[in-house]
Amino acid sequence: MTKSTTRFVQIPSELSSVAVLGAADAGLREVEHAFPEADITVRGKDVQIVARSARADEDAAKAEYAFRRMIDAAYEQPMDAYEVRRMLERDILHNDEHNVRINRIGHDGGVLGNSIISSSYAINNSASRAENEFSRDSSELLPSSEEAHRRAMSRRARMSKGVITFAGGNPVRAKTAGQTAYVQAMDCNIVTFGIGPAGTGKTYLAVAKAVRALEDGRVRRIVLTRPAVEAGENLGFLPGTLNDKVDPYLRPLYDALSDMLGSAQLKRYLDENVVEVAPLAYMRGRTLNDAFVILDEAQNATVQQLKMFLTRLGFNTTMVITGDSTQVDLAVVRSGLVSIEKILGEVKDIAFVHLQAEDVVRHALVGRIVEAYENYDAMLERKKRERTKESTERNNG
Repeated sequence: MTKSTTRFVQIPSELSSVAVLGAADAGLREVEHAFPEADITVRGKDVQIVARSARADEDAAKAEYAFRRMIDAAYEQPMDAYEVRRMLERDILHNDEHNVRINRIGHDGGVLGNSIISSSYAINNSASRAENEFSRDSSELLPSSEEAHRRAMSRRARMSKGVITFAGGNPVRAKTAGQTAYVQAMDCNIVTFGIGPAGTGKTYLAVAKAVRALEDGRVRRIVLTRPAVEAGENLGFLPGTLNDKVDPYLRPLYDALSDMLGSAQLKRYLDENVVEVAPLAYMRGRTLNDAFVILDEAQNATVQQLKMFLTRLGFNTTMVITGDSTQVDLAVVRSGLVSIEKILGEVKDIAFVHLQAEDVVRHALVGRIVEAYENYDAMLERKKRERTKESTERNNG
């Protein structure tokens, strides 16, 4: 029985199908003609690519990669049919590394869209060997492998205005005025504090900037850290390896990195120490050079811990500190984030950006929840001032 595999590509909601697939689906037709062994169906903004055999799966994977390239282009300058054809021939179909050739009679040749893809495996070897080669994991065969796709996304990000990097093929960019100011501050300063409520993109945008700096070769590694406040930072008393101990506290950082790098690339970077994720307690005594360093949940760092972290700054290093001063989990000691702006607010090359409820980019209800809490806190502060004023007047009277 023939085994079929199905791939899906979703056109982002902010893009029109015409911008991606072309007027009268001209770009779509180019992809269909280039990969006749893949059945391509479009319903609304969902593209389904079906390979009816293991051998045809290479065509399906290449077609998927082509559609993702077309989506990337649509954010800046949508491809017309000619540009799609050029992209297919230059970047996807001509792939000497994997012994794939194409003989094509294109639009300029008088026969509209006919294409024959032939593999030297099939020509020079038996059909059984060809089947084995084409059934190999597509991540090994194609330019649409995770690493190649990530490099393509990095190049696209450099060309696309406002795009920091890509996560799952979708652009990561500032979406509000506050986020834009935050991103600009990271570009212009050595140390940036991003302070604001949950859902404002403080951590995600900082991780995106770190990934972009690594991809551009401006830093050699990424270091991400958080206070493990639930364990009292006494991780030595917890069971298991270091990873077992810290994973629950650092999972949000892993998730953001995985979105942008892909799980396989992230694992390689972790193994090679290109990316390091560790609790704040493990930063003591180090000097961090050639790195993009992020301290997340800084509201749970004490005054002493925050001072310790900031003095880890080395040459060619950027630091971003994120936190929400209204969500302090420290039971007794004072949060270092609360007073840090009074201490460092006038220091050159250090920026403070305060994000607000209107910068929340999660569910709309999150923004309303944040605003309600802010109003409640303001009411408590107002009543406190009124009581203080009344007490002072009574004492003076």
